[in-house]
Amino acid sequence: MVDIETHDDAGVYRLNTDTALIVTTDFFPPVCSDAFTFGQIAAANALSDIYAMGGTPLLTMNLTMFPSNAIPLEVLRNILAGGQDKINEAGAFTMGGHTIDDNPPKYGLAVVGTVHPDKLITNAGLKAGQILVLTKPLGVGVLMAAQRMKLANEDAYNMALEQMKMLNNAGAACMQQFGVQGATDVTGFGLLGHSLKMAQASGVSIQLSLNALPVLPQVMDLLEAGCIPGAAFRNANYVKKQVFYAPSCSLEQKMLACDAQTSGGLLMAVDADKATDLIAALRLGHPSACIIGEVTSRRSRSIYCH
Repeated sequence: MVDIETHDDAGVYRLNTDTALIVTTDFFPPVCSDAFTFGQIAAANALSDIYAMGGTPLLTMNLTMFPSNAIPLEVLRNILAGGQDKINEAGAFTMGGHTIDDNPPKYGLAVVGTVHPDKLITNAGLKAGQILVLTKPLGVGVLMAAQRMKLANEDAYNMALEQMKMLNNAGAACMQQFGVQGATDVTGFGLLGHSLKMAQASGVSIQLSLNALPVLPQVMDLLEAGCIPGAAFRNANYVKKQVFYAPSCSLEQKMLACDAQTSGGLLMAVDADKATDLIAALRLGHPSACIIGEVTSRRSRSIYCH
């Protein structure tokens, strides 16, 4: 049902009239110094692709790279324990996995989920006139960079960690409740990169209000001070030919919209008459959920920012 053609979050294979399998994988090096927290974040990030397509995680396999002679094995145990904590929360079952000796450490999951074929949500499901909703604030990449440079406020940094550990299951349930057909999760390509893929897959254009973007504490101050991760510049370069920025858009707003996220929120398109109720439902699990734009008919560029 879904392959790599539309650059969607996962592959989808229909088993029968009632069940389709969602198949995905993701892993990366540590994003924080605490092994258990890293495991939680990496697992939540991998599970997110299932939720982004409206599915329920079913099976997981650990993907682990670890330098057995350079770091105590207790660290590996804590990474796997953190991952299992989120797998348990998702209600999935760990089947096993594979580990190789490698440095630096890396961890993630291969995940299989299920969804009814008629309730599958893809990045190609947007329609003109719909409202765009984002469930988590942006700025994780900025705060992670600031932490490495010892510039991050402790409370802001901890808030970023908590956000990355948060599963997107509540968002997935709300999408099914309100008949959402088009969505993705915002991760390494940033808000604009993932918006671009949605617009292209759906044959529409997207209009974003950069003033409306939810943002983690301290992030705008860090951007103004020049703390801009390299990934944000790469993402900005990737989308530049397909994005129009109004003169009112500041450099800081543009970089926020291009900031690479880890285990980010869901970006979804909902019919305009359902948007208010959807936001109210989402905020029970995602208090920062808000409207950030709308879907329009196809124009000369994929994304318009104001």
